[in-house]
Amino acid sequence: MIRAILFDLDETLFDHRRAVALAATRWMETVCPGHELLPEAPALWLDLENKHLPAWHAGECSFAEQRRRRLREFCDRLGMPAPTDPDTAFAGFLTHYEDAWAAFPDVAATLGALGDELTLGVLSNGDPVQQEAKLRRLGLMDRMEVVLTPDTLGAFKPAPECYLRAAAKLGLRPEEVLMVGDNLLLDAVAPARVGMHGVWLDRYRAEPSPAFTSSAEPVARITTLRDLIGVLDGLNPRLAESVRAA
Repeated sequence: MIRAILFDLDETLFDHRRAVALAATRWMETVCPGHELLPEAPALWLDLENKHLPAWHAGECSFAEQRRRRLREFCDRLGMPAPTDPDTAFAGFLTHYEDAWAAFPDVAATLGALGDELTLGVLSNGDPVQQEAKLRRLGLMDRMEVVLTPDTLGAFKPAPECYLRAAAKLGLRPEEVLMVGDNLLLDAVAPARVGMHGVWLDRYRAEPSPAFTSSAEPVARITTLRDLIGVLDGLNPRLAESVRAA
């Protein structure tokens, strides 16, 4: 029986890609109006997140330092002047980013359909202060029993202890927990390896990688959060019936 669902946050409940696209564009327009490489800003910002965040995850630098590194390289790659105060410059980006925070359209209906039958929570590799702020802005904080981050658990996804400690925080066995998220490894395959049920939310319909097609662990793939009810139907038939009837 599934008794709890843990959701990733960015690109699962929260539309991070859209917020970054708007913020990177607006910040760059403020700093360098009319820059010829402006259309490249959103994709580059996301690429640099993927490049520099692992250094923080590995304990090689602080959360603030990986932000500074991202911003310096962003400016360098686009031929913009290096900021004399990267923290103040990044704060300018954050203002635009926070203004663009929004949930995906399928989130409210899906969480509403789940009702109170299951314990819901968030398991994120993000900074706890920022992730909780997002949930409050999106009106989702009251729906979450727990918000679990590396600060809470002492480990980042995909470390096995991250998922095991998350289940323990819920007072449940791993097999009683369903993990849902946009990252195939972090949110589906890795939790399945410790006994959780993993669901890959493939919003952008990526070509399934060998990690998905050859995985020894049972991993479900959905393209909208609304399909989560169908996954529950296969795991908790009675629960799914009560959810649909609610």
